[in-house]
Amino acid sequence: MNGNILQTELKFTETYKRYRNAHPAIREAMCLKVQYPAFFTPVKPSDLFAGRIKNTLVGITPDEWGLTSFGYYCREEEICKILRTSEIGPILSQKIEEMLEFWKEENTSAKIRKAYTKEMKMWLPSDNWMGEPGIAFPLYRLTGGNIDFDKLLTLGIPGMIEEIESKRSEKLSEGKVDEIHFYDALLIALNVLIDTCRHYAEEIRVMIKGNNTEESQKRELSEMRDILEVITLSRPKTFREAVQLFWIYSLVADVRNYGRMDVYLGDFLAKDLESGVLTEIKAQMLIDNLWQLMADRHTVVHNRVIIGGKARVNEKNADHFALLAIEATRHIKEIEPQLSLRFYKGMDPTLMAKALDAIGEGRTFPMLYNDDVNIPSIQKAFDLSYSDASQYVPYGCGEYIVEHKSFGTPSGVINLLKALEVTLHNGVDPVSGKKMGLSQGSFTHFNTFEKLWQAYCCQVEHFVGIMAKQEELEYKIAGQEASYLFMSMLYDECLDRGKGIFSGGIKYLGGTLETYGNTSCADSLTAIKDLVYDKKTLTQEQLLKILDINFEGYEKERHLMLNAPKYGNDDECADGMLLNVHNHVANYTRDQVNKTGLHSYMIVIINNSANTLMGRYTAASADGRRYGESMNNGNSPSSGMDRKGITALLNSIVKPDTKIHAGAVQNMKFSRSMFKSNRKELEYLLETYFEKGGAQAMITVVDRNELENAMKEPEKYGHVFVRVGGFSARFVELSEDIQRDILRRTLY
Repeated sequence: MNGNILQTELKFTETYKRYRNAHPAIREAMCLKVQYPAFFTPVKPSDLFAGRIKNTLVGITPDEWGLTSFGYYCREEEICKILRTSEIGPILSQKIEEMLEFWKEENTSAKIRKAYTKEMKMWLPSDNWMGEPGIAFPLYRLTGGNIDFDKLLTLGIPGMIEEIESKRSEKLSEGKVDEIHFYDALLIALNVLIDTCRHYAEEIRVMIKGNNTEESQKRELSEMRDILEVITLSRPKTFREAVQLFWIYSLVADVRNYGRMDVYLGDFLAKDLESGVLTEIKAQMLIDNLWQLMADRHTVVHNRVIIGGKARVNEKNADHFALLAIEATRHIKEIEPQLSLRFYKGMDPTLMAKALDAIGEGRTFPMLYNDDVNIPSIQKAFDLSYSDASQYVPYGCGEYIVEHKSFGTPSGVINLLKALEVTLHNGVDPVSGKKMGLSQGSFTHFNTFEKLWQAYCCQVEHFVGIMAKQEELEYKIAGQEASYLFMSMLYDECLDRGKGIFSGGIKYLGGTLETYGNTSCADSLTAIKDLVYDKKTLTQEQLLKILDINFEGYEKERHLMLNAPKYGNDDECADGMLLNVHNHVANYTRDQVNKTGLHSYMIVIINNSANTLMGRYTAASADGRRYGESMNNGNSPSSGMDRKGITALLNSIVKPDTKIHAGAVQNMKFSRSMFKSNRKELEYLLETYFEKGGAQAMITVVDRNELENAMKEPEKYGHVFVRVGGFSARFVELSEDIQRDILRRTLY
């Protein structure tokens, strides 16, 4: 019998209970002492930096575990599986059962659901959004934190301690008890970080003594051990010390996006290269090793590293790091980290040239972000100064926030095509047969297209309003439950205010709503307007019947719908409808700041594989899409519906307003020949796209027929990478319906 199983989880639970009524920051700090270094796993022989982690099944995270667990979480399903499959004695089994029962009510997600208003309970599902039909779904997470790594590396751990102690003294003289508890908790957290460094130093000391360790490896391990000890005592002075502190802090903070890395590491790199501490070869080796560690973290949709862009101090040094980062992306053939290049007119052209080299090799990275469009757009969308907007960073699947100043977690999703579908069926979901939305009359009641459009808008607005309130509530409960100490101490204003990031500490607290099926919805509306209201080719009853039976026996009518105007072809009619859908949901969502305490609330069009997952539960639609098939991805046309060439596609993509949302992704699929034989033409094409207002590009490069062959012989094509939506993947590791969605995308 295994008496050691789930011991960290049980100890964490007992610690939480012991400090249950303490100040939330103190309770969190004491729980972090249990969590770290217990969550950390040993270094591997090839590692040049310490820091590998495996979260246990009970703990605290500012991000997410799955899509329904964040804050204080308990992975009940996995624990129950262990109970079923492991040999556990009755005493331990009882303790585990009691632990599970305790966390059912005490986990942060459960507390949010318990605090739901009557309206939220009526309209929002309680749990899984991928396994059931629905219009809108809550996501329980606080994802996308981008902290001030530059401050961390400038001050080091001792400097952070000194600053916190100084702030504590100020509040002590003012008698601010809550703030004093907050600072005390921060100091405990920093000691947890120190203990983690020392834990690794001791582990490495034991490794060095091992008989099987080669001399060259012993030298690397010895340097790693010395660095781990040094960074607990002084601020980093070398590139390797800076990377080690950055990396281990990222893991204890559970921060999964790394911001403008060339800014905070560029000067360290330049100094070491100039002084001879590092050679170019050794520097590349260190960055490659960091890339591998990030890849091994397996965050899927995170691991963003930003390079390039305006408003960088010591741009020359930053560019040097950026070039090595792109090279690391070429060397480390993994789907993470998600390297992202911000660029602008006047930037060193070597960066873009090297970026296109890497993309052309099939790496899918770096993703390209146009500062000349994005900075003014973000300034307007978020109502920020130019200075703040210039420090934007994409995170996760492509949402925007301001580095260490703002937060904007996507804590909800809405399926616009489903909203239309339910509107056509008088509030009933045709897939499940259940009431799912507002009852506004059946399709036949809308005797003009304008009436149908108004009913659709009303349906969307109903759910957007609920999701905005849900986002506000999520932040409120999160702030009551914990201070998220490691994140708070490196977010602007939290230390000055003496408050946690979600407890009044952050400057710009915003939220985002993921929208899905934007294009599919617009194309469906275009087809309905064209075939039913304008040309009267089909009656309302006929169209509804055809959709409800999934086109069975109506291939001719489906052909008419497929051939109706489609977004992505520079077609005034289809693109105009897309703009109507886009402007409506974006502006109405943005207006929710007037009904909440949030600084911003905006849509993000950052589709990942959810366009396929949600498509499984979305009925046949008037754009010709069959029941269960994928909806469109991001701001892109429906797969294969861009029929008039790449120029027409790009002309369509630049039309939606970039000043009213918080991020959108454009996936493009090019053949390798475009990058090899037609490189100059490709460069002109992209240059024109960006000059006309293109904000972003995510590019997949594959040979013609390569994806079809990969589906037939997956064992031969593990090297093929694709952009799914807001993340990359090995094509052969995707589910078949996601593969087919990518396969249908037009190859240029």
